[in-house]
Amino acid sequence: MQQEIINIDLKIPTRWEDLTDKQLRYVFALLSQGFTATEVKAYCLCRWAGLKILHRYGNNGWACRHGKQEFILTAEQVERASHALGWLDTLPTMPVRIARIGWHRAVPADFEGVPFETFIVCDNLYQGYLTIKQDNLLDELAAHLYDTQRIKLTAAERVSVFYWFASLKAFLAKVFKHFFQPVTGASGADGNMIEHGGSQYEMLQNAVNAQIRALTKGDITKEKEVLSLDTWRALTELDAQAREYEELNRKFPTK
Repeated sequence: MQQEIINIDLKIPTRWEDLTDKQLRYVFALLSQGFTATEVKAYCLCRWAGLKILHRYGNNGWACRHGKQEFILTAEQVERASHALGWLDTLPTMPVRIARIGWHRAVPADFEGVPFETFIVCDNLYQGYLTIKQDNLLDELAAHLYDTQRIKLTAAERVSVFYWFASLKAFLAKVFKHFFQPVTGASGADGNMIEHGGSQYEMLQNAVNAQIRALTKGDITKEKEVLSLDTWRALTELDAQAREYEELNRKFPTK
């Protein structure tokens, strides 16, 4: 007798932040193999809910087991049930990452306590990857994220590195909303200035230099001190300066 999947008590994660390292690796492995969003959710549903697929059933179903129960699961039922995993279709709202790759341990996911210089280097590599899509840039990015000179990544781990920094940038943009303003006319989904035409790396370098000048107040002797600042402390100051600039523009608009 066919049994609806909704009658089975399925316990599955409800957000990215709930995933263990093992679960994260599974998601990223599926993504790295080019599975569709629907397929990723279907596989994750079965894995995390403890469903065992026994064999195909007809053209549109599978014989499954959950505990001691056996039943027929149709593609339509999988699609309805996998809606609960719809959050897998979006970036994490909080930065998540695999805590350790090999012997290498990750820096804090939200970069709190990480030197500002590390954030600048990582952002440069991330923006570069968005432009030229070369895996070696993700490898270099991972080396900084896992605080090592060199690191060997699997395809799944490269996906995890990209998701980590992409979610970090999105998260920081919400916390420091005055500083992280999207560039007018940017073609990228998150307003990455490096996706403009022209001298892209020159634009990025100019932006980095502007950040450092803003923090040092033009005093070049303070540059080393600024680069060693905690990322959150540096961004807090830059965000405050950006807010003050916005307020001045509102009070004294240029004609």
